Amino acid sequence: MTPVLVINSGSSSFKYQLLDMDTERTLASGLVERIGEPVGVARHTVHAAALAAADGPAPAVLDATRTRELPIRDHTAGFAVMLEAFAAHGPSLAETPPVAVGHRVVHGGARFFEPTLITPLVEINIDELSVLAPLHNPANLAGIVAARAAFPDAPHVAVFDTAFHQTLAPAAYTYAIDAEVAASHRIRRYGFHGTSHKFVSEAAAAFLGRPLGELKQIVFHLGNGASVTAIDGGRSIDTSMGFTPLEGLVMGTRSGDIDPAVLFQLERRAGMSVDDLDDLLNKRSGLLGLAGSNDLRDIRAAIQRGEPRAALAFEVYVHRLRAYAGAYLAQLGGADVISFTAGVGENAPAVRAGALETLRFAGVEIDHERNESAERGIRIISTDASAVTVLVVPTDEELEIARQTLSVARP
Repeated sequence: MTPVLVINSGSSSFKYQLLDMDTERTLASGLVERIGEPVGVARHTVHAAALAAADGPAPAVLDATRTRELPIRDHTAGFAVMLEAFAAHGPSLAETPPVAVGHRVVHGGARFFEPTLITPLVEINIDELSVLAPLHNPANLAGIVAARAAFPDAPHVAVFDTAFHQTLAPAAYTYAIDAEVAASHRIRRYGFHGTSHKFVSEAAAAFLGRPLGELKQIVFHLGNGASVTAIDGGRSIDTSMGFTPLEGLVMGTRSGDIDPAVLFQLERRAGMSVDDLDDLLNKRSGLLGLAGSNDLRDIRAAIQRGEPRAALAFEVYVHRLRAYAGAYLAQLGGADVISFTAGVGENAPAVRAGALETLRFAGVEIDHERNESAERGIRIISTDASAVTVLVVPTDEELEIARQTLSVARP
């Protein structure tokens, strides 16, 4: 068994997953949340795979979840709670300690373009890059500090959301503003969801039995946060998110692309402050702002009830998807594969159909029966005659982080 522990740390919570990289099965996972509040919550799930022999089938038992409520002062205390859960419910980290710990870090700036062994200097750099991701990097670093204290003998590896997009050409990452201002404040397109885009593009190539290096791909990662990436030969050449995850597609609560002059107007005429505008575009826009809900299931139900507001929200959402699909077909010079992933991408046939409805000129043909199928897992939803293969590819960012972590910890 080769266990790797993956940590995804937020400001008041962290998720974890223990994977056996010999089989790539998840052994245990959990969530520690409401850190710093009077009562915190810790959930620990032991997966059926943990009870199977490393080379045998998973037993026919259900995953087992335990929940505790208790004060959790900080991330260090949260890691102590996690370790208690492993000790009490398994798998035993004393018997099979992790060979490495992988950490999701949102922003690597232009400094980090691959998974990186964490040292004190790397920690300093992650902290310094917090100016580019003030809501994420400090939380990611808090998880790193706590995890290194909990597992002092294991190598710790940072896997950056932005790293996959470091292959963008200057023409793709440069904003057309004063060059000295941009350089002084490190303003450029960085892109996000890189771990997912990398995993999905490689999984698509493997599923089709084709070399990654010969494929032109478009990957739609559609969740509450959403982005699309043009990938040529396994390299990101354009992506919808920019300096922050706010740019690009319409999302659950984020506006995506918007004329910057709208902000000037709201400041001058509505008296909105910078913080007000930040809150508006990040938390009160997107599907929530248009339809009153950021859940597409609610919006589809409202459309069935004949609510015009919901119908418009869906049309705006799909319109933006089509615009980026067309743009990236042009950037790539055509596509071999288009993939949909994440919560919406994997589970919303109407979104997939709507996004590609106008692309028959590019040889894209959706098979509606395949698209509407309740089948799970990676699958083709285009017709046999389609010039472009359209896939649904379940993403697994934790597995990708674990793979990258192991590549550094055991090169």
